[in-house]
Amino acid sequence: MEIETVPSEPKPESNPLPPKPKFEPLKAHEMSDGRVQFRKVSVPPHRYSPLKKYWMDIYTPVYEQMKIDIRMNLKARKVELKTRQDTPDISNLQKCADFVQAFMLGFDVPDAIALLRLDELYVESFEIKDVKTLRGEHLSRAIGRLSGKGGKTKFAIENATKTRIVIADTKIHILGSFANIKIARDSLCSLILGSPAGKVYSKLRQVSARLAERF
Repeated sequence: MEIETVPSEPKPESNPLPPKPKFEPLKAHEMSDGRVQFRKVSVPPHRYSPLKKYWMDIYTPVYEQMKIDIRMNLKARKVELKTRQDTPDISNLQKCADFVQAFMLGFDVPDAIALLRLDELYVESFEIKDVKTLRGEHLSRAIGRLSGKGGKTKFAIENATKTRIVIADTKIHILGSFANIKIARDSLCSLILGSPAGKVYSKLRQVSARLAERF
């Protein structure tokens, strides 16, 4: 018995998929549909002279490295920032605004400039009355405890927690990473509440030893 074999017809080839499109990354001004974005930072009266003195130190990194336009509006007494066509990243505008704001709060330019270079840095502010309501001499003594003799206590907290602290009258500003700000704030709050500096130092030693182990 002979079996007749029918040659199988070749299957029609399925259409190959078209190549994936390649899109170039959007530029900063394209992300915002070509709109220019602005930020304004107010200049307090007591920071007007330091701003004049250190203007070039602030202007150079903002304009040349971050590619953000910056100018001082003398009439409104505000530092104005805006994006440019060649701004590499839209987040640079906010970083520069934070940097200028940190300078206005009283931080030195070399300390505040870290906000441009590192992403995980913040500035936190609080007042002495947020911790404890103090008046008259009690308030003066609390501010004295925070600074210490010749700023010794403040420097000790800064060095142990890798932060920078500005004590401006009853306001306190801390610049650092989230975890380090918390440690510095706890130490400052203990001093406001009346803890002796020696007790705060010993606590800081334990904390800084723990931080050193972690890294």
